Amino acid sequence: MKKIAIIEDDPAISQMYRMKFEADDFDVRLAADGKVGVELVEKFTPDIILLDLQMPEMDGLTALKKIRSHAWGKTVPVIVLTNLSEEEAPDELRVLNIHSYIVKANLTPRQVVSKVKDVIG
Repeated sequence: MKKIAIIEDDPAISQMYRMKFEADDFDVRLAADGKVGVELVEKFTPDIILLDLQMPEMDGLTALKKIRSHAWGKTVPVIVLTNLSEEEAPDELRVLNIHSYIVKANLTPRQVVSKVKDVIG
């Protein structure tokens, strides 16, 4: 069973993605902010991370920097799933080795699941 961490502050969006991924036989863990997300992925070591950028407590960019600072976190695929357009995204994302950048409104949850499966097989 593949493991996915979803770091997203909107509970409705988190639960929607949880249901979609669990229906596809993923082990899903959720975090509602970047700080809890970093703690979660350190313990859970997921196969892939879906990461929102705009969150309370710790934003996605800061969380990603912390994840990438760990040996195990240097190579884990990260898909940024946000409402920010790519033009609005922080330039630093380009050097933090994200796999994909998805604007939430542009893909259905089913398409996001399909994209995740393409990344991790």
